[in-house]
This record gives sequence, C-alpha cells and structure tokens, in this order.
Amino acid sequence: MTSAKKAPVCVLGTGLIGGSLLRAAVGAGYDGWGYNRSAVGAQAARADGFDVTEDLPAALRRAAETDALIVVAVPMPAVDHMLSAIADYAPECALTDVVSVKGPVAAAVREHGLAERYVGGHPMAGTSESGWAATDPTLFRDTVWAVGVDQGTRVDPWSRVVRLALDCGSVVVPVVAAEHDRAVARISHLPHVLAEALALAGATGGELALGLAAGSFRDGTRVAGTAPDLVRAICEPNSAALLEVLDETLTVLGAARDSLRDKQSLADLVEAGHDARQRYESARRWEITDIRPGDRGWLEELRAAGERGGVITRLN
Repeated sequence: MTSAKKAPVCVLGTGLIGGSLLRAAVGAGYDGWGYNRSAVGAQAARADGFDVTEDLPAALRRAAETDALIVVAVPMPAVDHMLSAIADYAPECALTDVVSVKGPVAAAVREHGLAERYVGGHPMAGTSESGWAATDPTLFRDTVWAVGVDQGTRVDPWSRVVRLALDCGSVVVPVVAAEHDRAVARISHLPHVLAEALALAGATGGELALGLAAGSFRDGTRVAGTAPDLVRAICEPNSAALLEVLDETLTVLGAARDSLRDKQSLADLVEAGHDARQRYESARRWEITDIRPGDRGWLEELRAAGERGGVITRLN
C-alpha cells in the first residue's frame, strides 16, 4: 500500500472486473464512480450505494473536471466506442484498461490520439460469473496485475495505475504488450478453449458420462461456464498468439494419441505435464526494489525484471 494522495477513479463498465475494481477502489479510500450502459446494471450498483450512471458523457466530464484516472473495463468489441467518447470528453485524463489483451487495445488508443496518457493493465483475476451481482471487492487480493512498460510510457500515469493495483490488493508485474499477449494466450486463453472442448466431450458422452462426472471434469470445465460472447471477446482479439499455442498443443496431443495407439502409453505427456505443474507450484516471485520510475532505462529494466519473475509490491 501507499500513503500518497489517491486521485479519483472513473470506471467505464461495471461488470465483474470493473465493478469489483470500483468496489475495491472505493473501499481503499478513492473517490470513485462508474458508467454502465445497462440501466439495470447501473441501478443495481446504485442500490448497493455506489455512484454509477448510464450517462457516459456525464461520467467523462466529471473525470475531466477532477483529473481522474479513467479505467476502461468493457469487452474488446466495446473498447473503440469508449475510447471515442474519452477522446471527445476527457482526452487529458490518465487512462488504463483491464481488458485481457493488450496489443489491440494499445493500437486503438493510438488511433484515438490517447497514447500519451495511456498505460495498459490487466488484473489476472476473475470468475465464470458476470454482471454487477458477481462483483467482489476482494477479487484482486493477493493476485497479479500486469501493468504496461512499453516504450513511451510516462511516469505519472504509470504510477497512478500501479498505485491503484496495489491499493486493490494486487502485486504488479511489469510487462510490454506483445509479451503479455503471448503469455496470456498460454495461461488464460488456451484454457478457455480446452475447457470448452472438454465440456463438449463430456456432454457428447450422454447422461451416463455427465452423471459420473466429478472433480476433474468440474475443475477442468469451470471457465466453460462463462458467457459465450465474453469468451469470444476474451480470446478472439488475441488470435495470432492463441493460434500459435493451439497448434503447439495439438502437436502435443497428437503425439500422445499416437503413443497411446502404438504403445498403449501416455508416459511422455503425463510425466512432462506433471513436471510442468510442479514447476508452476514451486515458482517464487521476488520483489523489485532497485528500479526508480523515471530514471534512465527504467522501462527496459522493469520489463527485464518482470520477465525474471519480479513483482512490484510498493510504490515509493
């Protein structure tokens, strides 16, 4: 946590992630408000005591007047509309997002002339549920929040985004957009694809298969419970990186199929997978303490530290 003065926060989109962020930020002492295009969603948030409006220009005018940090928290298909409104009503505000892919968002930000004040973000948290009713102010506690360190990133908006992430209970991993997108294709987007395929395999087996399904099926298919349009909005904008790792995974599965057919053995896949899981379980983060934002080469140093497993836990 940090004792620095907390600037206001305007959250555009108060579904699971954006709404949880608004709850966490307000709970951490921020002056925060939000926008939701759904009147039902906005009313639900207001009923819980949160300042959420269906009037996007009004929310953005308020952000401009108070120099708020604007957080874009909508699915990728709605990002362009949000950025267009920001360019019209609050172009000087610091800007971040919580979209699951960073390259396409950064490109859209540049197209709207907002790059100078933009810092990409992605909290690695979520559930299969959606909407304001699913929001949780503790959603980001003890989780990782990716924050961009791409060339051209400025210290002030970057520090504001990092401070918000820390105050929401996360640790920060500094990463550039392209590397972020390649990584999440492996650990977030591919799992969605595999969960859908596994759920389909179980259902194709009929009522007996579903009746016998237990823990491994339930855990492996959890994210298949996510609304289909949201899964598409998460995965499809990262198609190039996802295709690469999907091809790699199909090769691995093909080799396992051939081994099972020819040798009645899954040893290679099972042992390699077990070792990989053990590597994940034993991975340890370390705290980045010796890089001062704004110093010469700070972005590249933070990028390199993030690649080696470093995290930011406080902002001086």
